[in-house]
Amino acid sequence: MKRIYWILTSISLYSLLSCSNGAKDTREYQTVKTDTVVSAGGQTSLQYPGKVKAAQDISLAFRVSGTIQKIYVKDGARVQAGQLLAELDPTDYQVQLDATEAEYKQIKAEAERVIALYKDNGTTPSANDKAVYGLKQITAKYRHHKDQLGYTRLYAPFSGYIQKRLFEAHETVGAGMPVLSMISNSAPEVEINLPAAEYIRREQFDRYRCTFDIYPEQTYELKLISVTPKANANQLYTMRLQLITDNRPVPSPGMNTMVTILCNNDSSRNLSVPGSAVLQKDGKTCVFVYNPSDSKVHSREVTLVRLLSNGRSIIASDGLQPGDQVVSAGIHHIKDGETVNPLPAASDKNIGGLLLDCLHLKLSNYGYKQMGIQKPQSGLLPGDRPACRRHPLLLPDEQTGRP
Repeated sequence: MKRIYWILTSISLYSLLSCSNGAKDTREYQTVKTDTVVSAGGQTSLQYPGKVKAAQDISLAFRVSGTIQKIYVKDGARVQAGQLLAELDPTDYQVQLDATEAEYKQIKAEAERVIALYKDNGTTPSANDKAVYGLKQITAKYRHHKDQLGYTRLYAPFSGYIQKRLFEAHETVGAGMPVLSMISNSAPEVEINLPAAEYIRREQFDRYRCTFDIYPEQTYELKLISVTPKANANQLYTMRLQLITDNRPVPSPGMNTMVTILCNNDSSRNLSVPGSAVLQKDGKTCVFVYNPSDSKVHSREVTLVRLLSNGRSIIASDGLQPGDQVVSAGIHHIKDGETVNPLPAASDKNIGGLLLDCLHLKLSNYGYKQMGIQKPQSGLLPGDRPACRRHPLLLPDEQTGRP
């Protein structure tokens, strides 16, 4: 089967590719892909996935314990600020207040009588102080029990929507136990997580915008609210942004969005190169610069400034200029000062710059061995044209047998 495979492969290569007559035997060099260095001046953009959140998302609870007498709203209901939402059975708190109120009226009347006598020098200072202290004590107790009765009613703190009822009528709840969850109907917020590399450059952030799949023709502006100064467990910093709707459809909390951050580049030394052109080696960051005059590459140390979402990298280097050629594919197989063979530039007939004008059709020793064919002395099979250079990505290596 292997022999048939190699025969069919050879026939396909002969039928698909043609080479110019009289081509000279040339030395084989490592084939690489090159790209042009461009200036990164002006604005660059970053993109991060985000999620819409309500401006206020809270759980409502009674401040006193008791049995729920009635809940006046349903899940999803729209409510106004100050609207009564639920109520506890107030019987026990009403009885408590009535008893305290009676005691309060009695002590207040007695205290007012003693204070009046003291003003007319009709009693001692000690009796006056005792009356004043007793009046303050019963007044505080009366107000506390009156407040407790008021706490049996639960009101909406702002306008919004009821997300869920966590308890039903006739159930007993403790003080502080969530009974209803509620979100506001004001402009929602968007949250994204920033990596540390972008967090330290947040002063360069200029504008924010976001898009939604469900609103494909809408782009929403965002306004920065805050950035948490402490990273989470994943070493990410949470950024909160306010969504500006401007009378357009309002995205609901929980929707996913894509946030674009426009950044100002304040350095004229910043350059843009493909991310695949940047090599980390021996603790240093470098790129290989291609010199068209002698087809050699030379290593240049650079500083990695930022990774962009479009696959490119922003670097800074005094040894590079816009228009220079850097190796963007094959950087792991070349050395400083090595002569290389660059792929042709992309064209209508060479889409992506991945095809060569001609291909080396001379079979390697590995290929002859796999096909069971004895290699001719000339290195060519009967009927072969003079060979063009072999593309290392398409024919197997003679030593390893791998493409």
